[in-house]
Amino acid sequence: RSTSTSRPEAARRVFFLRFGRMTRPSLPLTIALLGAESTGKTQLAQSMAARLRERGHRVVGVPEALRTWCERAGRNPRPEEQVPIAKAQEAAVDEAVKHADIVIADTSALMVAIYSGMLFDDGELLRFARERQHGYGLTLLTGLDLPWVPDGLQRVGPEVREDVDRQIRE
Repeated sequence: RSTSTSRPEAARRVFFLRFGRMTRPSLPLTIALLGAESTGKTQLAQSMAARLRERGHRVVGVPEALRTWCERAGRNPRPEEQVPIAKAQEAAVDEAVKHADIVIADTSALMVAIYSGMLFDDGELLRFARERQHGYGLTLLTGLDLPWVPDGLQRVGPEVREDVDRQIRE
């Protein structure tokens, strides 16, 4: 008798503690990485993806749509551009799900909504983002233990990290 376990069998044996009870993850598993700016989300996403690929999983990483948008436009988005960016983030996750066992999103629409809410009053975006966040199989929240590092374009400054962290945890 073989002692090796096939991937589908192994997936059936994996459980997560969620809301105080054990649950089995659905496949494909979607993982959202949330956290204030400069807390290591991108590095964590890349490291997780590489490690999971080494273990034989089909992993797709979804980059941060807001960062991509800001790099392309050379500026921060205006109020009317926030919802399309958040929807683009989630559309990229939806597309990645078609091609992977595990999808790792380097943030979600919730982060777009939180930063937008700090600048503009946009309840529609926050409702959309919260609804979408509930669809992720796993959400990982980074802490504030890494030093803030400017990126030359998008990052506001270290003084906003605690407020962002508080809003995510609420």
